[in-house]
Formats: sequence, C-alpha cells, structure tokens
Amino acid sequence: MTETHRPGRAQQVFTLVVEVGRKPGDGLPKSATGAALMVYASGVDEAEAVREAVAVLKVADMAVLDVTGYGTAEERAAQGHEIEENERALMDRALEENAVIVAQVTPFFEGDRT
Repeated sequence: MTETHRPGRAQQVFTLVVEVGRKPGDGLPKSATGAALMVYASGVDEAEAVREAVAVLKVADMAVLDVTGYGTAEERAAQGHEIEENERALMDRALEENAVIVAQVTPFFEGDRT
C-alpha cells in the first residue's frame, strides 16, 4: 500500500483575544476577577490557532472562557487595523517558533464590566 502525501498548508499567525476567569495559580492579581489576553498564535487556520492557544493557556492554569479571533495580519490590515512594528515582530516570532505568544494581559476588577 502506497502512502499518499498531501502538501502541507502554510502556517499563519492569528490575533486572538482570550477572556479568562479565575483559577488557583493563574498568576493574575489577587483582586482581579479575570482578564483579557491579546494572543498571537500560529496555525494552518484560525481554528487550529485557537485550539493551540487554549491548550497552552490551560497548561498555564488559566480558565479560558471565550476566544475572539481577529484574523491574520493581512486580514486585519484589510479591515483598517494599524499593526505596529513591535506587534509585527511578535507575530513573526510566533510564526518562526510555531508558538503561542501572550502579548498583553489586561486584568478585570470588580465593576470593570457592565
């Protein structure tokens, strides 16, 4: 039996915002009720990038509640998003290392959300 090989699809980097709740050992400030994380994750498509990001965050003891995808850098640029040089560098690193990079953590505190 001959094994057939499909050409691999190229990895891309997707921008995700992940909302997390509280969990012991999550590293968030003691008085925080949760947080939003800006994440750059590589994958052949956005679904794979989301799965990888969620898996990495669970290993880091984060309680993932919701993930919103904002697409690739090209998709974001087409929507009018400005992508700064440091943000592009993190995206390039995520692609190079086939990694999930948490670029920003914004803790939520009581009264932050309505």
